[in-house]
Amino acid sequence: MPKALPALTRAEKIGNRAARVGFDWPDTSDVFRKIDEEIGEVHGAISSGDAEQVADEVGDLLFAVTNLARHLGTDPEVSLRRATAKFDRRFREMEKNYADEGRKMAEASLEELELCWQTVKKNTVL
Repeated sequence: MPKALPALTRAEKIGNRAARVGFDWPDTSDVFRKIDEEIGEVHGAISSGDAEQVADEVGDLLFAVTNLARHLGTDPEVSLRRATAKFDRRFREMEKNYADEGRKMAEASLEELELCWQTVKKNTVL
């Protein structure tokens, strides 16, 4: 049995298949409009309180973002891995900063955490 593809890679392949027969957006501005539409649908699903509908709409949003990556010639798996690694590096630096100060992050306000995040973001190399 063949190994299943990662979800973003599978979404990209399906998008490519649809594009080969012309079922695709002509340019990225159309993809952005679709992403905006999907964000609105996520908001609607949240308002409904239906967890399954929320999950479906978040999936649609992720699929649309994967199509944006495809349009831009960017591998969505690589992009997500890089973003996750970048977040992890920055978050670890935040943890280190708080530990160096003898403070617990869990006791900081969201505003303090955001200020720390922005400082780390500004001072770290990608």
